[in-house]
Amino acid sequence: MAGRIEDYALIGDMQTAALVCRDGTVDWLCLPRFDSHAVFAGLLGTEEHGFWRLGPAYAPQEQPPTAARRSYRGDSLVLESEWDTPRGTVRVIDFMPPRDTDAPQLIRIVEGVSGRVPMRSALRMRFSYGRVVPWVHKVDHRTVAVAGPDSVWLDTDAETYGKDLTTYSDFTVAPGERIAFTISWQPSHKGQPALPEPEASLTATEDFWREWVEHCTYHGPYREAVIRSLITLKALTYAPTGGIVAAPTTSLPEDIGGSRNWDYRFTWLRDAAITLSSLLRTGYREEARAWREWLLRAVAGDPENLQIMYGIAGERELGETELDWLPGYEGSQPVRAGNGAAHQLQLDVYGEVTEALHLAHMTGLARNDYASLLQLKLIRYLEDHWDEPDEGIWEVRGPRRHFVHSKVMAWVAVDRTIKLLESGDADGPLEKWRELRDDIHRDVCEKGYDPERNTFTQSYGSKELDASLLLIPQMGFLPPDDKRVIGTIEAIQRELSTPDGFILRYPTSGDEENLDGLEGDEGAFLACSFWMADDLAMIGRVDEARKLFEKLLALRNDLGLLAEEWDSAAQRQVGNFPQAFSHVPLIDTALRLTASGAYGG
Repeated sequence: MAGRIEDYALIGDMQTAALVCRDGTVDWLCLPRFDSHAVFAGLLGTEEHGFWRLGPAYAPQEQPPTAARRSYRGDSLVLESEWDTPRGTVRVIDFMPPRDTDAPQLIRIVEGVSGRVPMRSALRMRFSYGRVVPWVHKVDHRTVAVAGPDSVWLDTDAETYGKDLTTYSDFTVAPGERIAFTISWQPSHKGQPALPEPEASLTATEDFWREWVEHCTYHGPYREAVIRSLITLKALTYAPTGGIVAAPTTSLPEDIGGSRNWDYRFTWLRDAAITLSSLLRTGYREEARAWREWLLRAVAGDPENLQIMYGIAGERELGETELDWLPGYEGSQPVRAGNGAAHQLQLDVYGEVTEALHLAHMTGLARNDYASLLQLKLIRYLEDHWDEPDEGIWEVRGPRRHFVHSKVMAWVAVDRTIKLLESGDADGPLEKWRELRDDIHRDVCEKGYDPERNTFTQSYGSKELDASLLLIPQMGFLPPDDKRVIGTIEAIQRELSTPDGFILRYPTSGDEENLDGLEGDEGAFLACSFWMADDLAMIGRVDEARKLFEKLLALRNDLGLLAEEWDSAAQRQVGNFPQAFSHVPLIDTALRLTASGAYGG
């Protein structure tokens, strides 16, 4: 049985990632890429769908023991888990070495700390999301599992044996002894992958992360949380292209037992754009440059067919299917691969992309003339389409509407492009676009604002609220001290707060015309809660902002990781994990609170 979402640790090599539970079980791993089929899919099913458990041996009638302690080694993505047993203490070190073109590897090193501890490795590989049982055999003292185009090789000095379609190893570790296990993926038509070098790879992996973290320019009071979030964002970056996945998982539910289960192993323009802004503001210019290059390749100068998301190499076709042989995380069905929202119209994306390009330009990222050309093309498209209804930031599967946030972000796109023209770095119809900017602003203030309640609303003509309205002052659409801004913040805080003070995206029960077209509820959306902390700081309620921020930090698991949402009733994390769209605003809020000067640093 899979653990709670927050029970998992992330390890990865910037091309794919694995989730490791507290009991030493790898329940999720896609090979060779984030969006490949999973070879361990126990997270979304049962042990029959693939897992790799490595930890102290236990009796058949018992549950696997959980680690007494676990942590990342310093500022790295190297995980250490320790078990205290009646026979002694043992440590397992889990990591994936960063790679260029080499075969992906997951390395697990068992280290004796005290006593003599009996250990067991149980490796059950199941290809195609747990549906295909591979052919497992020995080649030159190496164990290989083959199914169709894929092969996974196991290397270890420990003795192994097969039983019940699972590869086992039973051994005892004494103080100072180290026994390594490595699995490597290779296309099945190729020869054997190179023999692993676990100890050398461990040193190289630690060196990589230590050197990467040294580039961080943030040294404020929340540095630990910021660094861990930055490492997580780096781990979610597909190194060959610069694309950034929203999360390394699919179908972890927003509502346990419900159907709000989506595949997040793709690059959303929105998520990636805000990630770029956080990276730029913390000193990571190379990652920002790589993302900009990814964007230009993916969009390919075709704003009329701009998608809200792409594959990690820029793929456009992300067809959504249901994996009906998987029972889902804690019975949450369906399990989905692919994402049908890829071809929705979401006008806010134009604003997020333009804001990211603007920030890159303002922070001195090397000029790219094609990026400026793309920005101009985006605005020419918005000239004719900004006043259309769309599916909005939350990718509703109900009817299109005139979402206020979408219109605000269309204004942002035009405003930032005007600034580009005013800087003299591009040419365009400046006066015409100034008029367009004014038209959009006027339209939003007239049709998206409820003067009786003194708040902006979710969409034109609606009475509902939406947490995306918190971005109005952050994007500069209106100043923080505008009474309409303050009224909106207070209304959202009043009407969209959970009992424990976190923020929902929008009402999911009893909403007008079933806005999102889905059954069930969802948890508090963590990004929205960070936005609320930002807004409170902007309107001078800094102590309140700090308290909310620190409450949000307390929701992180013991390794500093956040999923997409928080279930206030069950007091647990929900949604795909770890989620870029939660870690980015954490960084942004830390920067804002530090800049306020109230907390030193």
